[in-house]
Amino acid sequence: MADLLAIGTRKGLWLARSDDDRRTWTLDGPHLLSQEVAAVGIDTRGGSTGGRVPRVLVGVQYGHWGPTVTWSDDLGRTWDETDEGAIRFPADTGAALARVWQIRPDTADRPGVVWAGCEPHSLWRSEDGGCSFALVRGLWDHPHRPSWEPGAGGGAVHTVIPHPTNDRVLVAMSTGGVYVSDDGSEGWEPRNSGITTPFLPGPAPEYGQCVHKVAADAGDPDRLYAQNHFGVFRTDDGGGSWTSIAGGLPVDFGFPVAASPRTPGTAWVVPLVADVERVPPGGRLRVHRTRDAGATWTELGEGLPDGSWTAVLRDAVCVDEGDPTGVAVGTRDGCVYASRDEGDTFTLVADHLPDVLCVRAAVLS
Repeated sequence: MADLLAIGTRKGLWLARSDDDRRTWTLDGPHLLSQEVAAVGIDTRGGSTGGRVPRVLVGVQYGHWGPTVTWSDDLGRTWDETDEGAIRFPADTGAALARVWQIRPDTADRPGVVWAGCEPHSLWRSEDGGCSFALVRGLWDHPHRPSWEPGAGGGAVHTVIPHPTNDRVLVAMSTGGVYVSDDGSEGWEPRNSGITTPFLPGPAPEYGQCVHKVAADAGDPDRLYAQNHFGVFRTDDGGGSWTSIAGGLPVDFGFPVAASPRTPGTAWVVPLVADVERVPPGGRLRVHRTRDAGATWTELGEGLPDGSWTAVLRDAVCVDEGDPTGVAVGTRDGCVYASRDEGDTFTLVADHLPDVLCVRAAVLS
């Protein structure tokens, strides 16, 4: 067995590999040097490569040539992309792709299906392993869409969570909030009740919440965790209602949230001082973990730095499917830290990289 970390940065992609121990890593790269990599998906289902190796899918911004999706079926030795681009808005929309923010392979039961969340606010579905995508018109044509305002990082669908046993899909976006469709195509409904908006006057609206990231619990697909622009929340009914679980955290602002794929009730956040500073409290980079679905939190920092006046972005924390769960954290000052013990201890994987925008992990057989 081996472990793979894909590290997307402002100026390229690096692949880190650990054989057996998840403590010693070999770094390979840069790939796609000087290109912005804001989204990575590692598809380990084997449908695209016959089960030989995972497909690494990358949302890349080519600068002058614009954004697209490219992929590698040989762990970065070669890269392919679709002629004319994998994601192209239909002519009648009058829109153009600005950035790919999220690439999410579907469940093992749907091996060819890959989702992409993009800027402008849009959701895309591929049925050929990420080679080509179709716009999900039900969300694009939603009457709320014209009033979804861009956040500080732009207006995009940045979270896509397909349900593991049915066709339901949940998305989150800046700054529209959380929406759910029972068939992943039509009938998208806002699911933001209980998510507070202290940055807005009056009571919280039906939609328009600045959700930074959402993660699904391992034990119950209807239990999800959300890190917001002020606030950490949990839902136990698929987004029907949300409850604050920020008690016990030093601050309630941050960007990422990740949940264990194997241990129910276990999730991680990285608190940051808000709203202008956006640095770890006291300059101490720390991860906070809950093992009881947010009732209590434990600060974790062994192997993480003090004097760290940086930030961790929404997709720069990930977990793997190892036992115990591995956790990886990337920072805007180009460092990546990995834990093989659910965050109890961290080791340095890489430093002096460009801004880390996203990290993704996979266990290789």
